[in-house]
Amino acid sequence: MTTKIAVIGGTGKEGKGLALRWANAGYDILIGSRDAERAVSAADELNATLGKANVSGLGNADAARAAEIVVLSVPYEAHAATLDVIAEATQGKLLIDVTAPLDPQNKRKALRVPQGSAAQAAQQRLGENVRVVAAFQNISYTHLTALHEDLGCDVLVCGNDKAAKMQVVELAKAAGMTAFDAGPIENAVVAEGLTAVLININLQFKIKNAGIRLTGIPQQSAC
Repeated sequence: MTTKIAVIGGTGKEGKGLALRWANAGYDILIGSRDAERAVSAADELNATLGKANVSGLGNADAARAAEIVVLSVPYEAHAATLDVIAEATQGKLLIDVTAPLDPQNKRKALRVPQGSAAQAAQQRLGENVRVVAAFQNISYTHLTALHEDLGCDVLVCGNDKAAKMQVVELAKAAGMTAFDAGPIENAVVAEGLTAVLININLQFKIKNAGIRLTGIPQQSAC
């Protein structure tokens, strides 16, 4: 049976890009949105792009309930409210938090999160029965939507469950990315904060696709 991945916030640029990559790799994708009609429209768009029919659209709670893996890709200002909506539906599952806390008035500035990071806030809100892993915050949507191009950047994966992190590493690989176990969930604050750094670099050089790449690692040692 094909793994079902719910991308909550899948109508946004980052969520839709990740959904496109995983749908292209053969996963069944559920686009989640506060507006189910928008989710259906986004799913139809991805199916048309890929010439497949493995993407569906649902409301956020229904998408999370129907999936084995839940990916949360929403602006930080919608993070807490969205977690409340999907909390019951994520119990016993893996939740991949793509959220980067940015100042809504100035996206070049990272915000301090009382719990330490968005991923830690998610873990606190959802409870220990949900395996929360932070990943994919530093991948530009322009890379994700260019299916046949080398992404040219790496993914940092932070969490407290080793097996869950390895699942995320495999999902990254399926989507054409190289991912690295970057340690416990407490380290997510670093990966999340890098998003603001990359936005500043994008603005400085008038580009949209700055990313990170780890150096000095033997190729055979990459996760």
